[in-house]
Amino acid sequence: MDARQGYAVVRDGNRWVIGERATRVVTARGADTFAALEEIADEGFWVGFVAYDAGRAIEHIEPRIEDDLGLPDLAFVRFEDVRNSDELPPAPAPTVEPAPIDLGAGDSSLTPDEHAMLVARVHALLAAGECYQVNLTRRLTFDTAPDPYTLFTALTRLNPAPHAGVCVFGDALAGVAVVSASPELFLRVDGRDVETRPIKGTAADAATLRASDKDRAENLMIVDLARNDLGRVCEFGSIHVPALFALEAHPGLAHLVSTVRGRLRPDVGLDELVRATFPPASVTGAPKPRVLQAIEDLEPVRRGVYCGAFGWVDAAAHERIELAVAIRTFTIAAGRTHLGVGGGIVADSYAPDEWAETELKGARLLRAAGARAEQTVDVR
Repeated sequence: MDARQGYAVVRDGNRWVIGERATRVVTARGADTFAALEEIADEGFWVGFVAYDAGRAIEHIEPRIEDDLGLPDLAFVRFEDVRNSDELPPAPAPTVEPAPIDLGAGDSSLTPDEHAMLVARVHALLAAGECYQVNLTRRLTFDTAPDPYTLFTALTRLNPAPHAGVCVFGDALAGVAVVSASPELFLRVDGRDVETRPIKGTAADAATLRASDKDRAENLMIVDLARNDLGRVCEFGSIHVPALFALEAHPGLAHLVSTVRGRLRPDVGLDELVRATFPPASVTGAPKPRVLQAIEDLEPVRRGVYCGAFGWVDAAAHERIELAVAIRTFTIAAGRTHLGVGGGIVADSYAPDEWAETELKGARLLRAAGARAEQTVDVR
């Protein structure tokens, strides 16, 4: 694998798919994002992301947050050499020997007190009947850029995930890489069959989730939103929920996961599917148009890749697509590394518990990355 030309390693079930020798990179912003999606679904094997901020091209949002990351809303790489493997490939030959992963201390976009004040503002929106649930996040930023593949292998050892992957975009998007240990499926397409598996409900152990009415209520709201989103592009009567409130164990924590499936209408392409369902239901809230503006008004920094979609499109293999929700995901850009953490806020959310959940979600990832205790800064 050659970092200058770009490479990717992504999961497809129990196997790894390795992409090398990038022949094309497609980037887009704003409304052009969705035309680009249809372009990459035409032929070949692609890996990349749709940033959360592409949601601004779907719903009317009054912008408030400056774009401090400077990333495109979409970036996908087409690879000429694609192979499958049961084992991770060896690291690409570096031009400089990669140092051990040591991100150091990161800055948080919110302090605990600021986070608590934003939870109170969400509660006010809920009490006014404007929303039912709002996902509230913060961003950790580290002033160093580790070797992406070294970070990826560290994550797969300490925090294995069903949608793990790494993509280095090469000289066409210099210095940009995504390293993901996502547990959550956003969209899986096989022919005309489509599936999404929203996560809502996180705890340190399964017994706590099993006893939590709050987490089941949150999950049900997001399942309804996912059903409505898929209903825009699926055949009438095909939407169903084969699994509701399933308990899943992941490294260091447990999740409540539901499954929603449908059959796409024959005239629906990837651009229409993503437009109908983006940003993912579990990382926004309900109703989605109002919540997207609330997130814009509340959060101090843009999310970038975090809470968007990351994965692969195999147009050569019967229109197979797998996009994960870009959570538990590091973005490396311009010599810095970013990691987002967050959670859904409902009427009975208790701010200290919500902050603790963000720490729980990031703990193993930060340990794998050699990160030390975070600092908090006012970035506004």
